[in-house]
Parts: sequence; C-alpha cells; structure tokens
Amino acid sequence: MFSQYFGHYLLNNGLITAHQLKHALDLQKTTHVKFGVIAVDEGLLTSKQVEEIHEKQKQQDKRFGEIAVDLGFLTKEQVDLMLSSQKKKHLYLAQAVVDQNYMTIEEFTNALNEYKRIHSLSNEKFEAIKSGDIDAIVESLLHTNHPEKEGYAEYVSLFVKNIVRFIDDEVYVEASEEKNADAEWLVSQEIIGEKPLWSALAADEKVFLEIASVFAEEKLTEADELAQASVSEFLNLHNGIFLVNMSNKGTELEMKPQKVDHDSIVSVHKENSLCISINTSKGKFQLILSHSPENVIISDKRKENQTV
Repeated sequence: MFSQYFGHYLLNNGLITAHQLKHALDLQKTTHVKFGVIAVDEGLLTSKQVEEIHEKQKQQDKRFGEIAVDLGFLTKEQVDLMLSSQKKKHLYLAQAVVDQNYMTIEEFTNALNEYKRIHSLSNEKFEAIKSGDIDAIVESLLHTNHPEKEGYAEYVSLFVKNIVRFIDDEVYVEASEEKNADAEWLVSQEIIGEKPLWSALAADEKVFLEIASVFAEEKLTEADELAQASVSEFLNLHNGIFLVNMSNKGTELEMKPQKVDHDSIVSVHKENSLCISINTSKGKFQLILSHSPENVIISDKRKENQTV
C-alpha cells in the first residue's frame, strides 16, 4: 500500500506526472504476488488450505499468515521469512521510477525524507508505513485535530484491511472534507449500542458492479438484487468483524439490517462524521461514517432535482 500513498505524494507535489505514476505502478505489479499464491508456489500450502484461510478471514480480523499459523498450516518462522520479502515493496516503486528516468535515486530519497518530515513520522512509524502497516497508514491519514479520530481509526483500518482481503489489494485512501455526497448507489448499515455508528458505502454504478462482482465471485452487469445483495453482504461482513473486535474489548454492539438507496444525496453532521475516499484499481468510492445516526439525512436526488 505504501507505494500507492507515496506515489500519489510524488504526483501531488509535481515530482512525477499522472502518466508516469500509472506506468511505475503498472511495472511494480509484475513483482507483486499475493501471500497465498507464494505459499502455494513454494509448496507450503495447498489451494484448499488457502481457501480455508480466506474463509476464516471473513470471521475474524487476522492476517493471512496469523491464521495459517493458528490452523497449523505454517510455522511462525515460515511466515516471518515470507513477510520479510514483502517489507521492501516501496523499493519496487523506486526501481520503477529510476529505471524509467522519471527521478534520480537521490531525488527519490530526498522525497522520502520530506514525506517523513511533513507527516512528523518517527523512524519506527515510518518503517511501519513502508512495510504496509495499515493501522499506521490510517493513523497518519486522519487529521490529528479531528474530534472523533480515535473513534474512527480502528473502524477505517479494519475497513481498508477488508477491502484488501476481499475486494482489491491496490488501495489508496484519502480523508475528505465533504459532508454531503451524491450516491448513485448507497449501501448503509447502522450499528447500535453503547457506541452507535452509521456506516455507508457510496459508489457510482460502474464501481458498485465491480465491487459486487468481486465479492460475489461472478461477473455482474446489472445493479439488480444480486448485485445489491453482494455489496450489502460485504458491508455486513465487515461490520460483523468490527463488532467481534469491539466485543473482545468489552463493548457489545448490534447491527441493524443493511439498506440500499439509489440516486441519493447523503448529508451528515460535520463535527462527528468522517468521509473517506477509497481509491482502488476497480475505481473510486466513498466510505461515510457518523457517530450520530439520527443526524444522517438521505434524500432522493431525483425528487430534489424536480423541486429546483
């Protein structure tokens, strides 16, 4: 994930162009292989064991390697050895931009140091981010002055992990200042209890169908009941794992049924809400959160247009 973040930092600061970033990330893909694929290729796991691990990830917030060890499929030493090769992924981006003469190695190194300075990252935190630590990435992403930072960080980190696990491992997320969102398709779910939370996934139809297709494991071409159910189930699965995490910390919560809205405008209370832009290879969508579900307003965009 760090390559996506740092690549966009280079782009936003005019150090490379959008075309150069896309080309560099495309080159990097040739060296990126998923953990499970590597394990099967090296004869450490069978495809059936990989599937079993993936099913377990739908029930608990654990990394692939952790579950493999829990199930006795791999030793901790085997997992550590495989992980060590993944912790240098940011070097793939460096190699790509230098090989293509987009930047010199000195320019790339200086940009890395500046990125670290701007985000006030300690050496330990910077190493965690470079190695793809999602918790560290999300913590640096959320504004330090956001009144609900702590309350949202755990949820957003888990959401990004579940996008990587079940939808797409090419993810770049950004915090947005927007408090109103146009949603061609909106899938929402309310969590009730001691710490209530309203969560929603807002996407245009193309991205909505991409997410639905990946999660349903079949190509869906219409936003019909099957596609709506697929995206709804992804949000429900994520929230279910979040509730397990909260329960393990002593906070018991419950989920209401998911809701699907079409062509809607979503308005949330500015002070205790958060909007995150989720950029993937499938396209971009929004994750919208609010700790005040009673203040969330979902209106029909078609009706509002008729009254203008």
